[in-house]
Amino acid sequence: MLGNCIENVRSTVPLVHNITNYVTVNDVANVLLACGGSPIMSDEPEDVADITSICGGLNINIGTLDQRSIEGMFVAGKKANELGHVVLLDPVGAGASALRTSTAIKLMDEIQFDVIRGNISEIKTLVQGSGTTKGVDADVADAVTEDTLDSAVAFVKEFAKKAGCIVAITGAIDLVGDKDRCFVIRNGRPEMGKITGTGCQLSGMMTAFVVANPQNKLEAAAAAVCTMGLAGEIGWSRMQEGDGNSTYRNRIIDAIYNMDARTLEEGAKYEVR
Repeated sequence: MLGNCIENVRSTVPLVHNITNYVTVNDVANVLLACGGSPIMSDEPEDVADITSICGGLNINIGTLDQRSIEGMFVAGKKANELGHVVLLDPVGAGASALRTSTAIKLMDEIQFDVIRGNISEIKTLVQGSGTTKGVDADVADAVTEDTLDSAVAFVKEFAKKAGCIVAITGAIDLVGDKDRCFVIRNGRPEMGKITGTGCQLSGMMTAFVVANPQNKLEAAAAAVCTMGLAGEIGWSRMQEGDGNSTYRNRIIDAIYNMDARTLEEGAKYEVR
């Protein structure tokens, strides 16, 4: 089931417009190419409406905000909604500053998203309207664990119902759900946290997966999470003595490039609740 999602990305080559942060923009582009999609980047307000019009999906990431990019996010988001395109929000660091929090909440108020993807602290901030994060990382007090899993699944479904979209919370245990079902995913490696931008990369790739699978958006979002986590496992298994986080980043991208339906089906670790 999930394996079909990546095959559909490779066969349709969805063009994804990314308004993403300058820390990870190159890696986001490379991961999109690796999974079979096609990236384009633009945050200039006078440019974004035209750019998003030729794409199938829009990935909005608030990781490095300025007033120009914020304006571009609203222009592009509203244009994508008008055209019925897939729109994803990655509320990086929501809760870390007033600007990030207010921007994310206003985006939710004015744009209809198909997917919201973030860590547990960022998502809780969107629900509560305020919060705290450890920079762009989740607060340890918020972590999804086996002990808190039932309540976290209920939280995902409740927020998905309220927001009218798929909600993806990524961490040691990943949750991807709508108001009725939630995928609980256990792929990945803790070492992925030593690489800047794996979440940003996932948001770009997830947008492509959802665009390429319009009839199965929840499964597509879950497949993207499994793909990233499994790539982390495969990449780590190929590390050599002397390799570090820079090499690991490249091995993850290579693993995504070489991922096929069978590898994903056999390696995905998930249950549906």
